Amino acid sequence: MSTRSLTDRLLDGVERAGNRLPDPVNLFLILIAILFVISFAAALGGASVVHPNTKATVPVVNLLSADQIRRWLAEMPTIFAAFPPLGMVLVAMVGVGFAEKTGYIGAALSAFVQAMPRWTLTTTIVFAGIMSNLASDAGYVILIPLAAALFAGAGRHPIAGLAAAFAAVSGGYSANLLIGSLDALLAGITQTAARLIEPTITITIAANWYLMAALVPLYTAIGVWLTDRVIEPRLGPWKPEAGAGDIPEVAALSETQRRGVRLASWTFLGMWVVILWGVVPKEPFAGTMLSFLDSILPPSGFMYDQKGSLDQFYHALVALLSITFLISGLIYGRITGAFRSEKEAVRMASGTMADLAYYILLVLAVSQFIKLFEWSNLGIWSAVNSAAALQAAGITGSVLVVAFLLLSAFVNLFIGSASAKWALMAPIFVPAFMLLGMSPEAAQGLYRIGDSFTNVITPMTTYFALVIVFGQKYARDFGIGSLIAVMLPYALWFGVGSTILCLGWYWLDLPLGPGVGMLYPPR
Repeated sequence: MSTRSLTDRLLDGVERAGNRLPDPVNLFLILIAILFVISFAAALGGASVVHPNTKATVPVVNLLSADQIRRWLAEMPTIFAAFPPLGMVLVAMVGVGFAEKTGYIGAALSAFVQAMPRWTLTTTIVFAGIMSNLASDAGYVILIPLAAALFAGAGRHPIAGLAAAFAAVSGGYSANLLIGSLDALLAGITQTAARLIEPTITITIAANWYLMAALVPLYTAIGVWLTDRVIEPRLGPWKPEAGAGDIPEVAALSETQRRGVRLASWTFLGMWVVILWGVVPKEPFAGTMLSFLDSILPPSGFMYDQKGSLDQFYHALVALLSITFLISGLIYGRITGAFRSEKEAVRMASGTMADLAYYILLVLAVSQFIKLFEWSNLGIWSAVNSAAALQAAGITGSVLVVAFLLLSAFVNLFIGSASAKWALMAPIFVPAFMLLGMSPEAAQGLYRIGDSFTNVITPMTTYFALVIVFGQKYARDFGIGSLIAVMLPYALWFGVGSTILCLGWYWLDLPLGPGVGMLYPPR
C-alpha cells in the first residue's frame, strides 16, 4: 500500500497534467489549426450573431477560403509587427533589462533588505518581494534565497523566510506601486480584444494602476501576519540539519557596489520627481511656499497636453520607465565596472533583446491567432453567446467578479505563462464583460489577480523547482509536498483578501486607473 499522502498524489497529478500540455508556442499553433477547422464548420452551418452595437448581422467567416488564406499570408508580417504589446515590451525591457544585467536591480534589492532593522525583517522581505516583479526574475533568484539566509542569520526558521519571499514575489505578482512591462504587455492584448466591441477604444498601460497599488499594503499585511503568526509557529524552532547542505551566508555589498546603488537610486528617484512634478497642475501651488520649485524644476504641469489631458503622459510611461532604468543602470555599471566601454554597454543592452527571443517567437504565434480569431468573427460570436449564457445563469455583477477570479486562478494551475493565457482568454471574456456592463480594464485586472495568488501552489510555476532547491539547503527532505503545505495558506488568504478588495472596488465603483472604472460604458 502506498504511503504517499493524498496531497502528494494530487500534486503529482497536477504536475503530470501540466507537463502534458504543449509548449505555449506549439499550443497557439495547434489552436490556429483548430480555429481554421471550427471557422469552416461554423460558416458551413450558417453561424451568425447580431452585433450588440451596430445591430448588424455578423456571420462567421470561413478562414479556409482562398480569399482569407491569401489575405493572411500577405499580412502575416504586418500582423506580427503591429501587435500592440510587442513594441511596448521591447522598449521597456531595453532599460529594465539593462539595469538588471549591470547588477543594479539585484544590488539595490539586497541593499534595501539588509539595511532595514531586524524587527522589520518580515515586512521588508514581503514588501521587497512584491515590488521585485518590476525586475523580471530578480526576485526569484536573489530575494528568495536571501530571505531564507537572513531568517537563519536572525535565529529564525529559514523556511519561513523563504515562504514569505516566495509568496510575495510569485503570489503577489499582480501587485505593485509602480507600472512595469507586464502592464504594457497585457494592455495591448486587452485593447485588441476590446476592439471587437468598440473599434476605437484605447487601453492604457496605467489601466489597473490604482487597483494594483492597493494590493501592495493588503498583500504585505497578509504576508507578514501569516509568516509571523501561522507559518513560523507551525514550523517550530529551527535546528540546522546535518547533510542539508552548506548554509549560505548573506553576501555584503562592496563599498563600490554600495556607492553605485546610492548614486543610481538617487538619480532614479530624482528623475521621477521631475517627471511627476510635470503631472501636478500649476494652480494649487501658485502663490504658495511650493511655488519656488518652479525656479529649480521645469514648470509644473508640463506633462499635460494642449487639451489639458494626461493621455500622452500615460502612453509615455513605457518610454519613461525604460529611460530612467537605463540611465540608472549606466551609472551603476560605470561605477562598479560592470562594463568598461560604451561598446560593452551596448552589447549588454543587446543581450536583453536576446533574452526576449522566446517571447518574440511566442508573439509571432499569439498575434496570428488573435488576428485570425478576429477575422473569423468567432470572437464576437462567442462573446455575445457567452454573455447571454452568463446573464441567463445570473452570473453578472458581484458574482461575475468572483467567478472570473476563481476561473483565472484555476487555469493558472495548469498553464504558467500569464501573457499566453490572457491572449487565449481575452478575445472571449473581454467582449463578454463589456456586454455584461463591465469594463475591459476590469476583466484585465481580475485576470491578473486570479492569475497570481495560485502561483505559489502549482508546480507549473517556472521557479517552483528552484524554490524547492533553495529549501533543501536547510531541510534535506524538503520537497513538493513540503512547499505546497507551507504555501497553501498564502494562496488561500491572498485569494480571499484580493476577492474582498475587488468586490469593494466594484460596489463603490472606484477607479481602476486614471479615468478608468469597473463599469462599461463609464457613467
